[in-house]
Amino acid sequence: MKPVIFGLSGPSLTDAERAFFRAARPAGYILFGRNVEGRAQLRALTDSLRELEGRDDVAILIDQEGGPVARLAPPEWPAFPAGPAFERLYEIAPMSAIEAARANGHALGLMLAEAGVTVDCHPILDVAREGTTEAIAIRAFGHEPMRVAAIGRATMEGLIAGGVVPVVKHMPGHGRALLDSHVALPTVTADAAALEEDLAPFRALAHAPMGMTTHIVFEAWDRERPATLSPVVIEEVIRGRIGFDGLLMSDDLDMKALSGTPAEKAAAAIAAGCDVVLECHAPIAEMEAIVARLDDMAAPSRARLDRAMAGRTAAAGDMAALIDKRDRLLALAQ
Repeated sequence: MKPVIFGLSGPSLTDAERAFFRAARPAGYILFGRNVEGRAQLRALTDSLRELEGRDDVAILIDQEGGPVARLAPPEWPAFPAGPAFERLYEIAPMSAIEAARANGHALGLMLAEAGVTVDCHPILDVAREGTTEAIAIRAFGHEPMRVAAIGRATMEGLIAGGVVPVVKHMPGHGRALLDSHVALPTVTADAAALEEDLAPFRALAHAPMGMTTHIVFEAWDRERPATLSPVVIEEVIRGRIGFDGLLMSDDLDMKALSGTPAEKAAAAIAAGCDVVLECHAPIAEMEAIVARLDDMAAPSRARLDRAMAGRTAAAGDMAALIDKRDRLLALAQ
């Protein structure tokens, strides 16, 4: 098995993708809007990935947070609120906000499990601040670390109850970045003492089964390399200070924050300590180059992947009732 999670080109596997994936044996797959047309189509696609792998515990990822980050969208699927909705409720009723977040995560999990998706790249644990790039600010759970941790924990618990493996992101924190790492490489100049606030939500959820890095340079820890490519950040901060021992994946290598060929970036991220890399948009020729460059998945990384997927529970719950509960609670802040 190769330590890479690949995207797909469309709503069904092409013959070329089927042959390539069968030979390459990636660690998993990630879905985007281009892969989603409807309920029956999406379930057929995820079933085809399980059939290709010959097992049920395939890591099939999606970014389904709510708000602007939703690959499954109306009218086929219900809309879900973004993080700030829960922070607004937390301001007046913290316990109600936590219950709303748990119900929301549970409903999200049920929706994804029904579609055959097994992993959700959520919750987002970045602490928003004045000047936080809009790409994070419109999604974050709040501006105070323990508030973010509380809402994030409830969301994670809900996703697990819904039958989906959660991914905490973006380690060690994207909130201080003034630039969107999708389009440029941000640099954070805050000192290590200040950055402890950004680590706090991740430390509180260090038991999460999966986590995702961020493509940001943190001068306090490594002045040369973004977190995804930094052995210092990964080993000393994410594994050390945070204490995270789950499966660590890179953010998408195709983002403009990183330079180099896809194969070069993949090799550098694995060398830095990522268990797997995400390559979400590459054509087959570039995916082939990545596979040729990478060794098979290291035993500790494979054990983390297996442990995360083995922890997935059977989906159970009433999605409509959970959404109704969430909406009644969120209405308290309107």
